[in-house]
Amino acid sequence: MAQFLFEIFCEEIPARMQARAEDDLKRLMSERLKEVGLDWDSLEAFSGPRRLGLVIEGLPLKTADVREERKGPRTDAPEKALEGFMRGAGITSLDQCKIEEGKKGSFYIAVIEKPGRETAQVISDAVPEIIKSFPWPKSMKFGEGDKAQRWVRPLRSLICLLDGEVIDTEVFGIQSGKTTDGHRVHGSGPFDVSDFADYESKLLANGVILRREERKQLVLEGARRVCEDAGLELMEDQGLLEEVTGLVEHPAPILGDMDPDFLDLPPEVIALTMKTHQKYFAVRDPKTGELTSKFVVLANQDAPDGGKAIAAGNARVLSARLSDARHFWDLDRKTGLEAMAPELSKVTFHEKLGTVADKVERVAKLARELAPVVGANADMAEKAARLAKADLVSQMVYEFPELQGAMGRYYALDAGLDPQIADAIKDHYKPQGPSDAVPTAPVSAAVALADKLDTLVGFWAIDEKPTGSKDPFALRRAALGVIRILQALDARHGIHSITVKALPRVRVAIALVQRLKVQELAIDQHEKLVLSEKEANSLLSLNVSNWDEAIESAVSPEALQAAFDLSLDILAFFADRLKVHLKDEGVKYDVIDAVFALGDDDLMRVTKKARALQAFMNSDDGQALLQGYRRAANILAAEEKKGFDLASARAEAVAASDVDNDAALMIAIAKTAEAAEERALIAAIEGADEVASVALDAEDFEGAMSALSQLREPVDAFFEAVVVNDKDDMVRRNRLLLLSRIRAAADQVADFSRLEG
Repeated sequence: MAQFLFEIFCEEIPARMQARAEDDLKRLMSERLKEVGLDWDSLEAFSGPRRLGLVIEGLPLKTADVREERKGPRTDAPEKALEGFMRGAGITSLDQCKIEEGKKGSFYIAVIEKPGRETAQVISDAVPEIIKSFPWPKSMKFGEGDKAQRWVRPLRSLICLLDGEVIDTEVFGIQSGKTTDGHRVHGSGPFDVSDFADYESKLLANGVILRREERKQLVLEGARRVCEDAGLELMEDQGLLEEVTGLVEHPAPILGDMDPDFLDLPPEVIALTMKTHQKYFAVRDPKTGELTSKFVVLANQDAPDGGKAIAAGNARVLSARLSDARHFWDLDRKTGLEAMAPELSKVTFHEKLGTVADKVERVAKLARELAPVVGANADMAEKAARLAKADLVSQMVYEFPELQGAMGRYYALDAGLDPQIADAIKDHYKPQGPSDAVPTAPVSAAVALADKLDTLVGFWAIDEKPTGSKDPFALRRAALGVIRILQALDARHGIHSITVKALPRVRVAIALVQRLKVQELAIDQHEKLVLSEKEANSLLSLNVSNWDEAIESAVSPEALQAAFDLSLDILAFFADRLKVHLKDEGVKYDVIDAVFALGDDDLMRVTKKARALQAFMNSDDGQALLQGYRRAANILAAEEKKGFDLASARAEAVAASDVDNDAALMIAIAKTAEAAEERALIAAIEGADEVASVALDAEDFEGAMSALSQLREPVDAFFEAVVVNDKDDMVRRNRLLLLSRIRAAADQVADFSRLEG
């Protein structure tokens, strides 16, 4: 077994591409080796600013010999058939075949023996293919003619060693060898290597830390150390750590100092300027938690002066960047958030849904309507919604899109607006991921809910729903955000009623966009319009400057039905998202389906009931009751196929009573109850039904499940002792009605027919 060492040495590979390149190189080389049947003990890839490579241990020096038997035609087959068989099998004479007797005669069997290939030759052929087809996100072209390269950066050399011997191969005019180079400053020039251990040790002696994870750890520990030595704390950033690890072969963290006058800028601006433009880590005071004037820069060498000159040079560059940021900050504060908002009419939200200003108008109305749901002041919620997107046209957010919302908060506070409005402007984008915080302040929650619900309704209205793994508008994230906000506040409101109310506004916006397209002759004759021409014309005949009037008139029977259907589809989407959200709690998909099947669209009530139902189904009582329910439901289904009419049977049973209700039905059933088990079940259903009904009204779902659990033993005893299909028609009818009461008692909590058990 041999060791294979492969290195591609080139100019600086962009840091953000290196980790993925390691995975791609492992995948491509593994595929080529497995194609010829080679296996190995271990494979490790490595990358850095100037090199990409891998080492494979336990690789055979040769592929296995292959012996194949290929069945051919009968020995008395026509000559042409025999010639075709020999060509396909790669043989020149039938003497190379053996004859095998079968039920249908004698057949030629070609024995094809292929000797194994040298692993060195396999690799020699694979390397040029891998390099030329390497899937870099971006690549560059260098050179001309036969030596022209298309690679991420110009190649300089190749190491290709198998068991210490050079594998002869060539790519872009570069011949493979055993020579590489070390660090630009700390290295002593090109050197030869004999194997991976020699390679790694000589790189280290020449100032290069080969493994990415080792460099990352050195960066982090060094950055922490220089901060701790100064009594400060590093503001760790995983994304920045990954990037700077790819920038250095010999990490040397240095603590720099910027002009403290810039600390009057928002800390987010300073930290993002450091990260985005300069790749510096920000530093804070551990006592106050506030940003300081210090920063950590990663040098790629041990500086002779301890890094003073490097720190000073980087401080000058950072000051220039922060001067630009201050210019943007001053311009934006001078303009003011209120003046920025009208500019949103020039920014397209979506070509079928109008501008961001159109969206803001819808969100503002919806935020006012949702304010009571989360306990927010309606006026403040609407005001915050109208300003929430205004900072998108600010100079600062144009430069740093990551600061959307955060800068709006600063501009709102600078204008003297209520802090609740300012916080809502910042937080209405949240949560933006599973680990992101949820806005719980009432005004913030109202605006965040309105923004996400309008997005969902809008894209549903233009049929831009998520499909498979594709979700370009992050609608799954928006729905999960709504669920998390409602759960955090225990807010109670039906999703169906919200979306039905929001959809007509969206349809007015769609009609306006269609009108503009028609006027500008921008609609292709084959383009499918979102709204029918009739509905669009009816909407546009209104004075759309008066939204309330437009919306009220927009709810025609046609629009109302469309809104209702789309709303149900959105509710089903929320059910799917809730399944994902509750999966980690152990709540199964079928439990969510069973609860949603009752038509409840209050996500909080559905969630609480699903948790209680899952706990019940995890118990022996739950599983036993489910089996009894299924048995009752199956018997009823079978009898209904034979012509049993449950409604007629019920009417017949209570005909002697003045009222047709469950109590009267149970009295009628009890009249023919002969077995003690039958009478016990009647009493148990009456008791459980009443307790469960009261518990459900009080949203005591655990209490409702507890009431259902009391049916377990009576149901089991009933089926054990009683024959449902009695010879007496009245007795049979009443027992079938009793089964229907078992089913009804369970179904008032959830649709048990959807439970898988």
